[in-house]
Order: sequence, then C-alpha cells, then structure tokens
Amino acid sequence: MKLFYNEWEKWVVIILVLFLLLIGLSACNYKMVPSETKIEYGTTETDSKNDKLQQKQSITQTWKWIK
Repeated sequence: MKLFYNEWEKWVVIILVLFLLLIGLSACNYKMVPSETKIEYGTTETDSKNDKLQQKQSITQTWKWIK
C-alpha cells in the first residue's frame, strides 16, 4: 500500500504540515490573561409557587491575548 500516489501529493502534505507547525509555534509567543471578572450575588423576587426568595449567584470572567 502506497502512502502517496504522486510526488506532488507528498509535497503538498509536507508543506501543509510545516505550515501548521509554524502557526502552532508562533502561538507560543502569546498567553491568555484574565481581562475582567464580574461577581453577581443577590436575591430575586418571591416565587409564586412557594413564596421563597431565590438567590442569584454568578461569576463571569473574560480573557485576552497578550504577547
């Protein structure tokens, strides 16, 4: 079983692999850092079914790329 049928198929695969490797290595120069963090905490209106207050808690964080 041949891996490549033509010579040009072999070179296309080699160029594609090198291109993806170059992109992967260039991404190593960047890192992700937290940009903004929001914390929401509180109570909402009463629930009509059981007349209990519901608590709302959430944390949202955004990230950015830096060199």
